[in-house]
Amino acid sequence: MDQDTTELELILPEERAGERIDALLAVLLPDVSRSRLQELLLAGEISVDGKQVRPGTRVKGGELVKLSLPPRKTEAWTAEPLPLEIIHEDEEILVLHKPAGLSTHPGAGRPSGTLVNGVLAHCPENALLPRGGIVHRLDMDTSGLLVVAKSEHARQDLIEQLADHSMHREYLALVQGSMTGGGRVEEPIGRHPQDRLRMAVRQDGRPARTDYRLQERFPRHTLLRLRLATGRTHQIRVHMRHLGHPLVGDPLYGGRSLLPAGLDTAGLELWRQFRRQALHAWRLQLEHPGTGQTMQWEVPLPEDIENLLCLLRLLRDGH
Repeated sequence: MDQDTTELELILPEERAGERIDALLAVLLPDVSRSRLQELLLAGEISVDGKQVRPGTRVKGGELVKLSLPPRKTEAWTAEPLPLEIIHEDEEILVLHKPAGLSTHPGAGRPSGTLVNGVLAHCPENALLPRGGIVHRLDMDTSGLLVVAKSEHARQDLIEQLADHSMHREYLALVQGSMTGGGRVEEPIGRHPQDRLRMAVRQDGRPARTDYRLQERFPRHTLLRLRLATGRTHQIRVHMRHLGHPLVGDPLYGGRSLLPAGLDTAGLELWRQFRRQALHAWRLQLEHPGTGQTMQWEVPLPEDIENLLCLLRLLRDGH
């Protein structure tokens, strides 16, 4: 066993009978997040009276719990002094406005030059945190707000907020087709069966929910305001394609481009030069991990999406 692994034993309080084991352990072990406890339960690192149990198992009270808590692994990413648009910073969190074209973490073919490399240069102590303290990500070509934890306590707290949906992430998306109303997509998402770069709605996927409402309508396009209840890979892009309204410019899920009617040569060139998904994380609301205060930030649409909207408004209004 790893010499840094922590071994714990505790007796479950009898007055907490009937509670879920993962929720109760999160109360009894405040330094360990509920999401990590769930991982450990599924991995068999936690036993209750000598037996492995599921995260949702109800306790009777009085059971002996044994827990092996292995150390968190950190990634060997390098710090790089990159320009960061900092919206808010204090001792616990860092809120950034990520531009389109910047990856959140290194990946295949992109070992450096990502957001986390810049975060590590700005906050060197984040090298000790999993994922550099970044608890949720934005696709490379999605712009907008993203929060970074600056301590393990803050990281666990933010993960809990993501899990219980108390962190609100709102997006603006320009989609193909003129929609008539808002709604909800509640369809599971998993890896595409043929294309490993894509995700798809599939019944054996993970639960996913996206709520949306109309922000502005055009003859052939719609600006939507969306809120995520879950955070699956490419969730908004997959759900909008499932509805038959893929995002403008989406290289993976957009399909054939639907051009606005009445474009002149300059307008057509502007439209064709837009080659990313028209998706922007414009609002973020959370409870501060240190103070519990509700905090909210907003950032305007980037210029490239705003240019498309200006063009659509001119065409719609007869100019």
